[in-house]
Amino acid sequence: MPHHILIMLAAGIGVPVLAALNAALGRQIGSPAVAASVLFVVAFGVAAATALLTNPQAIAKLPTAPRHLFSGGVLVAFYVLAITWIAPTMGVGNAVFLVLLGQLISAAAIDHFALFNAQNAPLTLTRAAGIALMAAGVFVTQRA
Repeated sequence: MPHHILIMLAAGIGVPVLAALNAALGRQIGSPAVAASVLFVVAFGVAAATALLTNPQAIAKLPTAPRHLFSGGVLVAFYVLAITWIAPTMGVGNAVFLVLLGQLISAAAIDHFALFNAQNAPLTLTRAAGIALMAAGVFVTQRA
């Protein structure tokens, strides 16, 4: 399990880097939407290659998956478009701070109600305090 922690830490490190790179590309070419589209083309290539190398038979199961499970793509597109458009005006740190705050709130709700077949983790007072402390820490780092 320690490698899972490192992978998720690396993914977290990548979020602001992604935001900064895509925002810079959007400014450079004059179109945040085109920059987001390029990001998705590259991401699709990497994800498709990984799928083909690791579990190509899963592709055949796609038609049987519930349609609402595909809406994650809409959320990813919204995030990438939003961060690409807004980060240049409010700063990557402030934009990612608000994204992180939203993630804390959403993750707590998903875990508490076991939404989307997530593992149930009730929102106890201790857990709520921990999330509030994390949110306060992120807030303080953006104010300093």
